Amino acid sequence: MNRDLIDFFLEMLVAERGVTANTYQAYQTDLKDFMDYLQARDLEIDRVSKRDIHQYFEFLGREGKTARTAIRRLSCLRQFYGFLVQENIRSDDPTYLMQSPSLPQSLPKYLSEQEVFNLLSASEFLDDYRRSLVAKAALEILYSSGLRISELLSLRKDQIQQATKILRIYGKGRRERLIPVSDAAVKAALVLKKNDASLKSVFLFPGRNPQNHLTRQGFDKILFEVALKANLDPCRLSPHVLRHSFASHMLAHGADLRSLQMMLGHADISTTQIYTHLQTEHLKKIVQDFHPLSMKK
Repeated sequence: MNRDLIDFFLEMLVAERGVTANTYQAYQTDLKDFMDYLQARDLEIDRVSKRDIHQYFEFLGREGKTARTAIRRLSCLRQFYGFLVQENIRSDDPTYLMQSPSLPQSLPKYLSEQEVFNLLSASEFLDDYRRSLVAKAALEILYSSGLRISELLSLRKDQIQQATKILRIYGKGRRERLIPVSDAAVKAALVLKKNDASLKSVFLFPGRNPQNHLTRQGFDKILFEVALKANLDPCRLSPHVLRHSFASHMLAHGADLRSLQMMLGHADISTTQIYTHLQTEHLKKIVQDFHPLSMKK
């Protein structure tokens, strides 16, 4: 019964929500862990009580699981039991009103504008010509649009046109959004398209096999090379850091939160509001460094 209900739920995620392969795998892994816990205690997944759920999370704590893992597991179980209620398999949701563990507030890491400009310049001077074209196009698009790395690497050639400066992106949950990109990004992408015409790939960033797009690991290697060429510590650089840099710099130059939310593809504006804290921290540092009565002086 446990396995059948989990499979039923996972099928719904694909058919109705169009989740990505990574999201599907995460749900599958979390539910399998929960199922293993229940089976070791002779419990059925459709009959567990609120107390059983509490005991499961106490067990996770004893096993040394982090608060972040517990939050993800609770989110998964909420959606799973909400689905069972919706399908009339259960009449109640045992996760209802359960409190999520709290996480310490961590601010996103981002680069300065000068560091980003250095990266963009360095991307043109890699030892391999084609890798330079890939690096230049990818970095220009990432920094001018704030795309997620999965959204960038899965871009198709026909999404980039000379006359169109707008990308149509399908993000998490297949939510569609339209994102403007810079002239420099379009120009770099068109140069790459022309260079790769003989590969006959539908992807803007083809992998070793042109039928597939470049992998995340392959892109990380290119990013590592560019960081070294720009005299930047590679440990400070990742696709997500560039996404954070895009958002932080946009906000610093006057972008409003709603527009930023739309471009980043955040379902909830509270996710976007983290960037206002970055600006607050920046202002605090300015006061600490330059105010005549600052304790640092």
